[in-house]
Amino acid sequence: MARFKIIFDGEEQDEVFATEEEAEDYALYLCSCCRTGAETLHWSNPGDYDYDEDEFEDPEYEIVEED
Repeated sequence: MARFKIIFDGEEQDEVFATEEEAEDYALYLCSCCRTGAETLHWSNPGDYDYDEDEFEDPEYEIVEED
């Protein structure tokens, strides 16, 4: 049975998923967390943490099949 892992922003995540769809959902959740974190940092100190929603790029991720 195939198992899937995520390489998120260059780092392999510990979580293992039974389907590729579950891994994709989790990767999208992580992207959402990055966006929310960037917004929160900007709200707390806009001078130090610039944030433009239109220019924000989600981190790259890859879903790989584990042996």
